[in-house]
Amino acid sequence: MSDDNHDDMRDRLAKLSNELEARNAIPSAPAATPLSGPNSLGGAMSTGFRVMSEFVAAVAVGGLIGWQCDKWFGTSPILLILLLMLGTAAGFWTVYRIATKPTQGLGPR
Repeated sequence: MSDDNHDDMRDRLAKLSNELEARNAIPSAPAATPLSGPNSLGGAMSTGFRVMSEFVAAVAVGGLIGWQCDKWFGTSPILLILLLMLGTAAGFWTVYRIATKPTQGLGPR
């Protein structure tokens, strides 16, 4: 190699080194806090409140429908107990579906 090529290579290497130093000097984005993001404390609390509210709602709706049907048909407390158990089963099924839902970010299946 000639001296001109060495000088050109050294100039290019110096330019690249300067660009890399400038790129590393730029501050990176702030780190995620424990309360943000899908796999964080906030995300876990959100999922927990959703599970709790859907379970309680399923049991309450089953109980209210059973109570009202018992009033209409005069079958107290058979339909109340039956629909309360059905609402509890529906609540458990909903919790199971939420718990087994794949997390986002694992990629396509």
